Amino acid sequence: MKPLSECRLYAFVDTAYLHGRPPELVARQLCDGGADLIQLRAKTSSPDEIRRMAEAILPVTRPAGAGLVVNDQFAIACEVGADFCHLGQEDFFDAGFARVSQLPAFESRPGIGLSTHAPDQARLAMAAGADYIAIGPVHATPTKPGVKPVTLDYVRWAAANVGIPWFAIGGITLLNLDELLAAGARRICVVSAILDAPDVAKACAEFRKWLV
Repeated sequence: MKPLSECRLYAFVDTAYLHGRPPELVARQLCDGGADLIQLRAKTSSPDEIRRMAEAILPVTRPAGAGLVVNDQFAIACEVGADFCHLGQEDFFDAGFARVSQLPAFESRPGIGLSTHAPDQARLAMAAGADYIAIGPVHATPTKPGVKPVTLDYVRWAAANVGIPWFAIGGITLLNLDELLAAGARRICVVSAILDAPDVAKACAEFRKWLV
């Protein structure tokens, strides 16, 4: 895959939005649309199911030059050889970790992304050695029901203060993308606006052309 610093569009194979579509098929469509990173997010699936999905997606993402991110499941990300594992605050700091180097040792270790919802969390994530952080949710989003949006104020703060790659996430659509870019975002995560589109590859490409 390309260097993380050059990644702009972070898309998802989220089982809550597949509606019966095979994960590897959706991954192919995302790659065709120009996604740089693709996260497998399967909140209600068993570890075995997540492992099987990751193993089916990797032969799609690798030749396309897209990075595979496994959500939450660090051991599975290591075992299948995923490029990254994304962890929430509860999976990392609340679980007693302060540094990425404290995560269990495996023969293959993926890069680590951490979710952040405020400047203090971003500072801790950078100090912990995260490879990238997510900034959000910027807007209200069905993927995080009941979570208060961080608004564009946090995006502006990140643009001025975060020294590692960061991705804005949460309720991002083509209709609000321009204001997000104006606030300083250069990398974005998009879930429903792509996965719910009639043509996933086309929707992906529409976002990608704004990210230069």
